[in-house]
Amino acid sequence: MKKIITDEKKIEEVLTRSVSKIYPSKEALKSVLLSGKQMRIYMGIDPTATYAHIGHSTNYIMLKKFHDFGHKIIVLIGDFTAQIGDPSDKNALRKKLSIEEVKNNLKTFKKQIGKIIDFEDKKNPVQFVFNSKWLAKLSFAEAMDLASNFTMQQMMERDMFEKRMKENKPIYMHEFFYPLMQGYDSVALNADIEIGGTDQTFNMLAGRILVKNLQGREKFVITTTLLENPITKEKLMSKSLGTGVGLDENPDSMYGKIMAQADVNIPQLFTDCTYISMDEIDKIKNDLKNNQANPRDLKMRLAYEIVKMYHGEKKAKEAQENFIKTFQKKEIPEVMEEIKAKTGELLSEILVKNKILASKGQWRRLVLENAIHDLIENKNITDANFKISQNLTLKIGKKRFVKILV
Repeated sequence: MKKIITDEKKIEEVLTRSVSKIYPSKEALKSVLLSGKQMRIYMGIDPTATYAHIGHSTNYIMLKKFHDFGHKIIVLIGDFTAQIGDPSDKNALRKKLSIEEVKNNLKTFKKQIGKIIDFEDKKNPVQFVFNSKWLAKLSFAEAMDLASNFTMQQMMERDMFEKRMKENKPIYMHEFFYPLMQGYDSVALNADIEIGGTDQTFNMLAGRILVKNLQGREKFVITTTLLENPITKEKLMSKSLGTGVGLDENPDSMYGKIMAQADVNIPQLFTDCTYISMDEIDKIKNDLKNNQANPRDLKMRLAYEIVKMYHGEKKAKEAQENFIKTFQKKEIPEVMEEIKAKTGELLSEILVKNKILASKGQWRRLVLENAIHDLIENKNITDANFKISQNLTLKIGKKRFVKILV
């Protein structure tokens, strides 16, 4: 077994950086980690889209650090739970996915996550598992037995269920089973620690209850900060909204999407999505606060660091050079018109409705003339029925620039 690292300073950082709360307490978990005991630590992800995004990277970076400490790491793919749909943070029923949709979505997940987690480590192998292995085998009697560990009152205390009740929106019985299933993952994996975003707190604590009741032991829960705009509180990365920066993005697209982030998001993106030291990040925060640094320059460093993590230093340099050629040397304004839109809306309708274009006829003509350019993806929009799926920065004609914010 690989020697367990018990350096107090390193443990303190991993239990502080990007951490919202630890259950039952930070002190209790720190004590176990300092003891040198090898812990079984996992993080689960449902393949509800074809990509993982840098919002998930916060948890994988933490897993990597625990792996470097010598602990046993498990990456769980919720291929079974993805078919049900996690009701967390949703004000309406999630769309249920078919087995075929789930299989298609998870095709490249291991490759994407492997850009952070070392699946090739032979001395301390990382497990890559699917929860259909045990959840698909549960009998109805066993599912009822799991349900007996919770009350209806506990389930109804969830914020999104309370909100739906007030708005007279339906709550379906199968939605109550999601936390039971995620909770049972902890039992099946014999997990000591589960890591997840704050939106997963209820589900992870359900696992803590099941581990206590069924196995008579403690399970620690580490909730990590979600990437949010500190002013609007809107999520920066969302698979369901199509606003995530995917781990499988090409270098130019990844760099451009980071540069499109609001200035106020810079400190948290450095903290949650890079390996830059907290001392450096504290200096960045101070420079921003005292107007001692140009936010654009800090974002360029941020974009460079993130692209380097997933594509290497050479590609990061190329992406930065391409960005400079595309944006700075073409005198693209840093401030431009911003329009809000919803995923799935036709871009043509949004531009006409907001009087950016006079008519759909003008839209079609500009598309045919290759005069609508997506600056983030660095390509022309050639589909007259183009639908919005993520934030866009557009150059329309020779002089008009506009941002579409999902």
